[in-house]
Amino acid sequence: MTSRHRIRVTVCSILALASLPLLTIGCGKSGQAKGPTPLRVWHWMTDREDAFNELAKRYQQQTGTPVRFELYAPSDVYAQKVHAAAQTNGLPDVYGILGEMRDLASFIKAGHVLPLEEAMNQDSGAWRNALFTKALAVNAFSKPNIYDVAPGVYGVPIDVMNIQVYYNTKLLAKLGLDPNAPPATWKAFLAVGKPAKEQGLLGFVSGWAEAWLIDCFATDYAIHTMGEKKVAATYRGDVSYTDPDWINVLTLFAQLRDSGLLAEGIVTMGNKRAEQLFANGQAVFAFNGTWGVNVYHSMNPDLEYGVMLLPKLVNRPMVTWGGAGSSFFVNAKSPRASEAIAFLKWLTAEPQQQYLTDATQNIPSNRAAAAALPPALAAFADDMDATVHPRLFSVQEDSSVIEAFDKGIQSILIGELTPEQVAKQVEDVKKLQHQRRAQLDHAHALQ
Repeated sequence: MTSRHRIRVTVCSILALASLPLLTIGCGKSGQAKGPTPLRVWHWMTDREDAFNELAKRYQQQTGTPVRFELYAPSDVYAQKVHAAAQTNGLPDVYGILGEMRDLASFIKAGHVLPLEEAMNQDSGAWRNALFTKALAVNAFSKPNIYDVAPGVYGVPIDVMNIQVYYNTKLLAKLGLDPNAPPATWKAFLAVGKPAKEQGLLGFVSGWAEAWLIDCFATDYAIHTMGEKKVAATYRGDVSYTDPDWINVLTLFAQLRDSGLLAEGIVTMGNKRAEQLFANGQAVFAFNGTWGVNVYHSMNPDLEYGVMLLPKLVNRPMVTWGGAGSSFFVNAKSPRASEAIAFLKWLTAEPQQQYLTDATQNIPSNRAAAAALPPALAAFADDMDATVHPRLFSVQEDSSVIEAFDKGIQSILIGELTPEQVAKQVEDVKKLQHQRRAQLDHAHALQ
């Protein structure tokens, strides 16, 4: 659902353009005082437009300060608008930044983002302590970091998310399994494939035509089996993708393919289609994010399901891809930066976070507001401390390597390539990128 920003030309503005003296009088009664200028907030979240407008109304009633939320969607249009506005110093008081950590770093270094460390630490760190730590970390930089950004928190999460496995409790019971004890191990998980197929059910659905969801699944298992340090070492180039641990991760997808658990055509399945299949009771499992709670309710309010972490492979804690869902940043060049901070503190306080949760079915970034969630959302919120995200690593993998890795997995799923072949292809791309980077560094050194 796309909403376009509309500019209304009122009678008042036409008169103002026609006659300069009228600017001091305004429209309506002579001498009528002009209202306060609203804080401007740019966002892309179509599902939250009505809720945001209601919160703006409440904030003005409580504080006297008007706030205007301005929606620009879809997200790619929004991202373009923000980048264009940054080049002309036309950013609003508060806005979101979509993209990777390098994008956030570039905005910070250009002076478009106000550091929030001081505000977070006021009152013995009250604001910081009210929010989920892992969500704050998505918009923070440690020292040292590869972007040479001063350490600290720069963004405020308004909700949190992670991606787990939904399971249909009725279908588990139909397959003779305990609906209150879904498969907790990889072997038991794969074993559901055969009986599901025999009963004409889809075992597992996800939007794996969208490679980022494959990347979430694979990264969870990479960190689960070999640990964050070894994954980060691979991104740095100190460990090869042909390492046995990485081949084992890739082999999981061959095992999924051979188990019969995967829905046919999963590599061409968009996530909306996967959501429809699970909501309609055709699939036993679905790999999806917290937003699925709202999606499934809208599609099928009577759907009975539970939520679980991916099944374990080794005796190490399972992890889940996640962190901040949506975040806002304060424009460092805004003359009203202090008012913007006050508004974001209010927006992330428990009452407003509770309202957002009720209105949008997203997990609040405020810990206290997350204490009394509906069962499905509570299952996600309980695992926020288990969230991981490559964005939080001290080094990020090159996008071309990630693309080769994810496309390679798709090739494994359709039987085109073996895990060993994919590992070699990914490592070849990695080496090529390393050589190109070395050449660029050498050329810069000569300048």
